[in-house]
Amino acid sequence: GEPQPAVPAATVILLRDGPTGLETLMLRRASKLAFAGGLWVFPGGRVDDADRAGLDADDSHGAARRAAVREAAEEADLEVDVDGLVTLAHWEPPPQTPKRFATWFFLAAAPSGAVTVDGGEITEHTWARPADVIERRDAGEIELAPPTWVTLHGLRPHADTAAALAAARSATPEHFTTRAALTGDGGVVAMWHGDAGYESGEADAPGRRHRLWMVDSGWRYERD
Repeated sequence: GEPQPAVPAATVILLRDGPTGLETLMLRRASKLAFAGGLWVFPGGRVDDADRAGLDADDSHGAARRAAVREAAEEADLEVDVDGLVTLAHWEPPPQTPKRFATWFFLAAAPSGAVTVDGGEITEHTWARPADVIERRDAGEIELAPPTWVTLHGLRPHADTAAALAAARSATPEHFTTRAALTGDGGVVAMWHGDAGYESGEADAPGRRHRLWMVDSGWRYERD
């Protein structure tokens, strides 16, 4: 049958300058949750009716901005200024995914104030350098979803919050619609626009690459 339409959602990547460089806030979802249980994520969730109130019906981006701010307050107890959000990307999962969320990703400088999590849906939090989060995943200590990994990968080169926000402001937000395929050795590859195997869904199609290899030896982003 036709895939279910994806539920609109929003995520906010909160940045601060730590003692050894740029840090981002990561939250751990409770392992009992049906969606993304146990994964380390950025604050976020589905867009609700209150987020849409007073907006044009087709202003999904505006509603997502409100949702990102609301989720930061609900999940991390941080009051983020909606005007400080910089649109980074839009992510849509593969058609065969059981619970599908079409998610706007925003960047923002973290506000002052202590992070508190509810201990229910969100069980832990940490501020960490993007490269360190990726290393922890490679070591098998934590789990990440592909959009989270690719976002962290993109943040790694930036020295500080100002540089990351400036880069996002000067770039066009990118739209990712994921296609997943199996590799010959039992791994998974997530492919995006521009990859030679994207339309056919064949991981070994020769040509250009825009993909995340999720294999036992580690995850690797490849983009020509």
